[in-house]
Amino acid sequence: MREREIEEYLRLGVKRQGGTAFKFKSPGNAGVPDRLIVLPGNRIYFIELKRPGGEARPLQKMQINRLNALGCSVSVIDSKEGVDKFLNDIQST
Repeated sequence: MREREIEEYLRLGVKRQGGTAFKFKSPGNAGVPDRLIVLPGNRIYFIELKRPGGEARPLQKMQINRLNALGCSVSVIDSKEGVDKFLNDIQST
């Protein structure tokens, strides 16, 4: 499975919940998460997607820690099962 397939699976799952999964790029801020998830009720999440078994690089980990310190919710997902868990978790909030 490729990262692109996981990303598409996430995008469609978020859409089914009535939200949007923006492709997130921030010029001058390398290592930011791949997707910005916005759901009804002002629920906002950052997602870093990886191929199965992949891990965030040091710069990505730094950006994740920075966002967490600001009170943002950030997840690293590397599988369709991980997407399902994320979607189930946020559905109950």
